[in-house]
Amino acid sequence: MTDYGRGHGSEPWNPQDPLYGDQGWTAHQTQQGQVPYGGDPQQYQHPLEPQHQDLQYQQAQYQQEYTPQYPQQPQYAEQQAYAVQHAHAQQQALYEGQGQGQGPGWDGGHEQQYMAAVQTDPYAGADPYAQQSAGAYPGEAPDLYATPDAFPPPTPPGRRHLEPDPAEAEEESEESLLPVGGGADDDGDEPVSGGRRAARGKGGKGGKAGKKKQKKRSGAACLVAAVVIVGIVGGGGYYGYGYLKDRFGATEDFAGEGTDEIVDVEIPKNAGLGQMGRILKEAGVVASAQSFVDAAGANPKGKSIQPGVYPMKKKMSGAAAVALMIDPSKLAVITIPEGMRNSDVYKAIDKKLGKPEGTTREIASREAKNLGLPAWAAANPKIQDPLEGFLYPMRYDLKKDSTPESLLKQMVKNASDKYAELGIEAKAKELNLENPLQVITVASLVNAEGKNHDDFRKMAEVVYNRLKKTNDVTNQKLQFDSTYNYVKNQSEINFNLKEAQAFDNPYNTHFVKGLPPGPIDNPGLDALTATLNPDHGGWMFFVSVDGNKTTFTKTYDEHLKLVAEFQERQAQKKNGG
Repeated sequence: MTDYGRGHGSEPWNPQDPLYGDQGWTAHQTQQGQVPYGGDPQQYQHPLEPQHQDLQYQQAQYQQEYTPQYPQQPQYAEQQAYAVQHAHAQQQALYEGQGQGQGPGWDGGHEQQYMAAVQTDPYAGADPYAQQSAGAYPGEAPDLYATPDAFPPPTPPGRRHLEPDPAEAEEESEESLLPVGGGADDDGDEPVSGGRRAARGKGGKGGKAGKKKQKKRSGAACLVAAVVIVGIVGGGGYYGYGYLKDRFGATEDFAGEGTDEIVDVEIPKNAGLGQMGRILKEAGVVASAQSFVDAAGANPKGKSIQPGVYPMKKKMSGAAAVALMIDPSKLAVITIPEGMRNSDVYKAIDKKLGKPEGTTREIASREAKNLGLPAWAAANPKIQDPLEGFLYPMRYDLKKDSTPESLLKQMVKNASDKYAELGIEAKAKELNLENPLQVITVASLVNAEGKNHDDFRKMAEVVYNRLKKTNDVTNQKLQFDSTYNYVKNQSEINFNLKEAQAFDNPYNTHFVKGLPPGPIDNPGLDALTATLNPDHGGWMFFVSVDGNKTTFTKTYDEHLKLVAEFQERQAQKKNGG
């Protein structure tokens, strides 16, 4: 044993030896419990052979018997095989020399031991690349790096602090932009494969020329990215400025009532003030939506603006626009009240659409069969106006393209849909009426004579009781003043009763028995539901003494008392009392 050596073997034992240090060190040696630098394995050693044995034979024998055969590269395997064969040749020569008296004898036992060591390969037939199991020899440490969750093997000492070459690092950073899977240059060069290695090739344009092209493409990409970023920032700044200006800047607003130019602005249902303001701004009515919203918020009636079409002037102030829209008379709509007669409906349509008086009536008379009436609407040939009772009372929004015919069609459709919803046809038989048209006729009488829903139900009871064949008090005459006024196209309370009783007209219930040929107005939903569900109180008579409250009675005597009271009140009004 020397100062530097740790036993026999071929390790470089002097620090001045160029092989001293990390040479020949592999991480796998440490894994298997071997000592680096060729030291003896920590296990029992065979007794040394006679001193005249050659040291190379000992080393070859030791490597063959005790060194595990790990997976090797083909080149290394060839070197090992050559070393074993060379050692065998030397020993064979030694043996022959000893037979000639050149050295100690060599017995057959030693020769057989050596041949067995050389020829017997415990790993013959095994996969040279398979992971060998740890602990193949006694006293050998297990392989701590063979399990799936183990840490990777340690880095050899000689390569733990190696720094990359600056030129190579720079070259790698430039070449990292190359496609990983290869590609082709624009000028038709061969595809680049292998990433960085292909760029380092000496032939073709895979080297510096490829780098230049890659730099050009990288520069173009950066330029495009810069343009996109500038565009985004510029566009965002523009819209951001607009938003901040609208949100925090002074609100733009016109002054005054606007110009002489008129535009029709349609406000949809369920529109909020903000949406209204935007619609007005797009139409050129207000300068900004915010000016309208602010003005509506400052006006107590600002939230009562109804949907519909408004004829408005351009360049109005927000306050002027709000003032116009909260005025119902300025709204381009037509509202049909419950119980309104067709004659009044026609006049309202002419007025709203700016048509000459009589235009809508003439269209209604001419196009009655083409406006969508149900088949049972013309049940009586004596009907004065086929559309009476079918212009459903509600509000209708007028549009720019609204016409008398389009409005009449919409009204008839709404009435037909409502009557079908209420089941008028089936209810007619339950009420002992001849057809659905008579149901609408009763509802029109109820709506004309009553004041409220409670009155409507009692009024319907009066109609049904007077239509009964057992009625010997009025002899099945209804005697409603509203029917006489309908024929006369008037709404009078004080008229000559005797003249009314003598006026021969199928609609005059003071003259004829039973119901008139058709409705006398357009009944609303309350009158319709009351007609379908009367009071059943046995009422036969009614009178409104004060003009506000209607009183119902069951007997004629009670009715006469109420009539006397009513006439006394009328005389007092006439005399100024």
